[in-house]
Amino acid sequence: MGRKQFILLQIATIEDLVYYRFMVKHVIAYIHTHWDREWYREFEIFRMRLLRVFDNVLDLLSRNKIPSFYFDGQVCALEDYLKMRPDKRELIETLIRHKRLFVGPFYCLVDEFLTDKKAFEKNLEIGLKFAQDLGCEDFIGYLADTFGHSQNIQEILMDFGIDKCIVWRGCNDSIPAEFKWNGINTVNLVRGYFHDAFSMDTDVETKAAAIKHDLDLIAEKSGDILLYPIGADHLGVETNLIEQISEINELLKDEYEILLGTPFDYFNAIEERFENFEWNDELRDNTKTFTLQGCYSSRLDLKKENVESSYMLDLADRFVKYHNEQENYAALIEYGYKMLLQNQAHDSICGCSTDDVHRENLIRYKKIKQVACGIIDELKFKYDYDERKIVNLSDKTFTGYIEFESAENMPEFRFLSSSKGFPSNLLADTQRIPITEDYTTINRYLAQAEDVLPQDEGYLTPILETNTTLRVSESFIENSEICLQIIDKSVLINGTKFLITDYVDLGDSYNNAPDKNDAGCQFEVVRTKVVMNTPQRAILKINFEGKWDAISMYVTLDSNAHYLKLNFEWENSRRDHMLCTKFILKEPIKEVFSEDLNSIIKRTFEPNYNIRENLPEKRGVEVKTNTAPMQRGLFIDEEVNNIGIVTKGLTQYEVYENNLLIPILRATGQISNPTNPARTTPAGPPIEVKDLQMLGANTAEMYVFFGSQSTFENTLNQVYNYMIA
Repeated sequence: MGRKQFILLQIATIEDLVYYRFMVKHVIAYIHTHWDREWYREFEIFRMRLLRVFDNVLDLLSRNKIPSFYFDGQVCALEDYLKMRPDKRELIETLIRHKRLFVGPFYCLVDEFLTDKKAFEKNLEIGLKFAQDLGCEDFIGYLADTFGHSQNIQEILMDFGIDKCIVWRGCNDSIPAEFKWNGINTVNLVRGYFHDAFSMDTDVETKAAAIKHDLDLIAEKSGDILLYPIGADHLGVETNLIEQISEINELLKDEYEILLGTPFDYFNAIEERFENFEWNDELRDNTKTFTLQGCYSSRLDLKKENVESSYMLDLADRFVKYHNEQENYAALIEYGYKMLLQNQAHDSICGCSTDDVHRENLIRYKKIKQVACGIIDELKFKYDYDERKIVNLSDKTFTGYIEFESAENMPEFRFLSSSKGFPSNLLADTQRIPITEDYTTINRYLAQAEDVLPQDEGYLTPILETNTTLRVSESFIENSEICLQIIDKSVLINGTKFLITDYVDLGDSYNNAPDKNDAGCQFEVVRTKVVMNTPQRAILKINFEGKWDAISMYVTLDSNAHYLKLNFEWENSRRDHMLCTKFILKEPIKEVFSEDLNSIIKRTFEPNYNIRENLPEKRGVEVKTNTAPMQRGLFIDEEVNNIGIVTKGLTQYEVYENNLLIPILRATGQISNPTNPARTTPAGPPIEVKDLQMLGANTAEMYVFFGSQSTFENTLNQVYNYMIA
């Protein structure tokens, strides 16, 4: 291959590259587009754009106008494309087979902190199967735009045979372009994936200057070979790209030479450099790139639905495997997980899209739960389950109280509530049609399960009337393990002060931005009422009033429980603010253990750091925060401080001095506020999103306990119990 053709088309061999590497710095450029399935426009609108963009890509590949194309590491967009262009499948397979088109390994580019391990594994399982069915054999854990990176990703990638990774956000200034990250060869996209200079409507000299600026910065972190993405969000490829590269190479010839290739070429060319630097932690530093941490408290209604849908779908999948029914239900389970993963795409689950996008997300969550509940009801009907029968689908023995529903009157069990509906076994019977006379009262009962072994069956029994330490009054609720008291209108949980605080929020869907002069307004206890008082379960209702709104908190405690269940209900009437529950511990908080991809990780904090005193003034800076994401909960296990929280969809926490804060609502009104004082540069379009203000009815749920990691795991086993009843 001649030198001119080599420069313009693609790298023929690594030996060719080595031959030229000592003349100038060589730049391996790969052509791509980053595809948000939905974001500032809705899915169907973006899909129409996808058809035009990928038609263009396939045309350029077919006419040898570009050598190869890297399709963003996710197959979801390609699946969407093929549903509209099934006639293109053969061409796509041919291009993949000849290593000119690269797809997968993920089904969707999900947020790494708002998914669980099972869903992330399904993401790879579904994505790899789709890509391999099309003939793709080469895969990179491509995580170019997620808002920071979990330290538990690499183990899952390696479990699926993937030994390469590409990241961007979250890398601090010490991390070079190539490094070993928790055992995997990883590339840091120093200047990001967003390089659209070739699409600029300007002269070649201006384009060359812009490209040189980025290459200079990349070169500071690289060796004599650089990696340079060509592409951006939802962007088509310029038809004269090769000619443009030739012109720009001429202008940069004394310093750089751009060679069109693939990320795989780069990994092969700089293989020895990965051993020069190791990083064995998560990547959440925001000094060089925005990590947009406020998104973990944005649109908490989505987070709650995501957690419940993930749990229900996993429960249904376990029930299918318990009865060896995988062959009959595999397609339904995959269908459910595809919808879940589509909702877990970073701009969707993070709550930073249009209102219409998030309304569609909520509909998908409803469909996921319909699929999961439908599978469970069908199998219970097929195997003729007695209403008292239970199955423990977890890996831990279960003892505790279980709620179940029945159309029968069962006075031996503790009655909780009733509603109207059809019995589930009738709805699952394909030989019968429910009629008006079948519409009846469905009762909800409380029963007891004792020592049900993992992957074993048992039967619910009435709760024995034994001696109990459970007590409740209008000023306290307690058992032998935990106590909540109200003293002088202050709430204390095992001596730890509990507050609800309302703060001003000047931010947007991406970043919380406090007012530096705002210390927050405290809610006050105004009345209490005992709602339930039985030997097995007690409920105390505490009414709080703030400057603008009122919140009802229902405190539930079972006789055998080591934790309090807190349910919050309120009507939000205020805009641009954040509501936080606050636990005031005895000492400053320096370490927090939280769940991340179903593992426990430790994060360290500077407890005296005050975000209000550090809001940035110069452009391009995102404020450092003492906030962090969590999956289902956290615990603090220090010598003096000791507390744990399990939640259902509250996915962010904050540390300040001796205060642990859990947001239960964050209300703002724009995708990206251009005057956000916490981030001096836009992170997206300034589209108004009224639903982001979370006006109207809101709820939140958390569980409070005191203890170490074993207590945390025990609490998770109780709260997220994998019992079929």
